[in-house]
Amino acid sequence: MAGLEVLYTYVGGKVSCPQDAVVCFVHWEMIKRGYRCIGSGDEPLSSDQRSELLPADWSRNKELYSLRYKSEDGDSQLLKAIAVDSTLIFNLMNSSTQQVSDLTVNVSDHVDSEQLHAFNSVFKDVDGLTVKVKTQLLPSRDRPTGQRRSQREEEEEQRRRREDSDPLRIPNRQPRQGPSHWRDPAASPFAAGGADLDPFGTRGGGGMIMDPLRSGPPRSGFDPSGGIPDILPPGAVPPGARFDPFGPPGLFRPRPDPDHMPPPGYDDMFK
Repeated sequence: MAGLEVLYTYVGGKVSCPQDAVVCFVHWEMIKRGYRCIGSGDEPLSSDQRSELLPADWSRNKELYSLRYKSEDGDSQLLKAIAVDSTLIFNLMNSSTQQVSDLTVNVSDHVDSEQLHAFNSVFKDVDGLTVKVKTQLLPSRDRPTGQRRSQREEEEEQRRRREDSDPLRIPNRQPRQGPSHWRDPAASPFAAGGADLDPFGTRGGGGMIMDPLRSGPPRSGFDPSGGIPDILPPGAVPPGARFDPFGPPGLFRPRPDPDHMPPPGYDDMFK
């Protein structure tokens, strides 16, 4: 409460209703947090100056209070208090980030309307009101750092989206490092069926469900680059290239072809 008594005594002549007393209390909590009042109203003025005191016209409108604050590091806040029946609804908005916090105060729970000009008895449950203002309305002390971190994360996410949407960009073959439980291939959401979508085999699997060169009994020494009789000449398939043969490898017609010289009078139904 140090300093509040001096402030309340200074503005005591303009305190004419319980709502004024609550606004004065919240203003002092802003001052203790490191902010200084630079004026009333929504728009900045050329005459604005940082001060611990309330501006001269701070209580002119008993239905809507509007005060502007600024900290040493340039953080600007707009405080508004709207009177609704016996309550005051406070809204505090950061002018840069547009983040808003709010607090609803039941005036009669914290102000004695019969003792408005007696500082020692005007406020009730001071500790409870202090906790509400600090936890629900005022910005946390580490919020600026958290905002800068969130902004960097947002910029990184936007950069990734631009890269992913670029049709001319060659995708990275190394998967991005996601959450720690995705780094285990078995736990990755792309593990199931991932090999079927990878035609180049970069994930350790094939690209086909049934690979003719890997299915069935093991084959020794099959090299499509050496050519396939009656199908491909030698050198038609580059060495090491992935090749799917036109038919089961190794099952070729023996030479000579039985249909090469049919016997006389043979009626070939396919002629």
